[in-house]
Amino acid sequence: MRVVIVTESFPPDVNGVAHCAWQTARHLASSGHEPLVVAPAGRPGSGAGPLAAGPCAVVRVPSVPLPGYPQIRVALPSRRLAAALGAHRPDVVHLASPFVLGARGMTAAARLGVPAVAVYQTDFGGYARTYLGMGEGMAWRRISTVHSAADRTLAPSAAAVHDLAAHGVPRVRLWPRGVDSERFHPARRDVDLRRALAPGGELLVGYVGRLAREKRVDLLAPLCGVPGVRLVVTGDGPHAARLRTALPGARFLGTRTGDELARIFASLDVFVHPGPQETFCQTLQEAQASGVPVIAPAVGGPLDIVDHARTGLLVRPHDAGALRDAVLTLEAARRTRTAYGRAGRASVLARTWAAVGDSLLGHYREVLEERAAHEVAV
Repeated sequence: MRVVIVTESFPPDVNGVAHCAWQTARHLASSGHEPLVVAPAGRPGSGAGPLAAGPCAVVRVPSVPLPGYPQIRVALPSRRLAAALGAHRPDVVHLASPFVLGARGMTAAARLGVPAVAVYQTDFGGYARTYLGMGEGMAWRRISTVHSAADRTLAPSAAAVHDLAAHGVPRVRLWPRGVDSERFHPARRDVDLRRALAPGGELLVGYVGRLAREKRVDLLAPLCGVPGVRLVVTGDGPHAARLRTALPGARFLGTRTGDELARIFASLDVFVHPGPQETFCQTLQEAQASGVPVIAPAVGGPLDIVDHARTGLLVRPHDAGALRDAVLTLEAARRTRTAYGRAGRASVLARTWAAVGDSLLGHYREVLEERAAHEVAV
């Protein structure tokens, strides 16, 4: 099967869309299919990065930085997209979190008469409100237009399926994300790293992810004043400098990837993700695979990932006090932390990227069969 993956982000970018697109391309290539990736070009001088080349050819489209968030690139109009689709002759066009480049990919696929599968992954309504000064309703109208034109939309969580259906998007199916439970493993717990991060033997509480306004990392501020608790923040983004001021005493490790990131996850005692706008939340799965109990808001994607009082704790969204209280609950209950960590790892072992990739191929085949049946009927 020949597939063109049109994605709004791709490595060396570090975010959920880029990682999922890379895993999708890798699985297609390793399964004997022929993927091609079309993605925005990175900022000048950004370097190739460890995964930049990807497992297949990558066509880069000229781009500009997103206002207020220069780490995110927005594709400019370019003939490269249509030329790439025409040259590759795809059976399916895969649109990863379509909004700008993906919308153009949808148009190009329609002109070629090629079925399109759109993957909803980012809360663009929140992004538009936060960074573009665009009303959330206007952003949803664009999202609905793009996804309604797709042969099928894949959403990562039950909450995302509900949101899309509520905005009139048809043909939505659930397609969650995978996790590498070999890389993210409790055995990577590092005594020396823990000693460096918590020299007094403090409870090590960590956040991993982008340091952006919508992630609400500032809600972790009350933890900075709790005796016996050390907060560790891993990641980068436009709010990094502001958060260093808002979270006094926290250790900021910057962007980490690969085995180094896996060691950080496994060395935590508790993982906390305060963001209330997650359509899924990949880092929760990575923490669970690492055998670490998790705390997250009871909204959106985390509702599918965190089994409350079994693999972690769900708390009221936007509530800094509730996050602090949940940490204190686990701080006082070591056996509970251990039990949650074990249950969390057990809950994600079947969620391999290979299984997720095979499921995606099933969606492709169904879309191709439906398109063929429709053409015969017409």
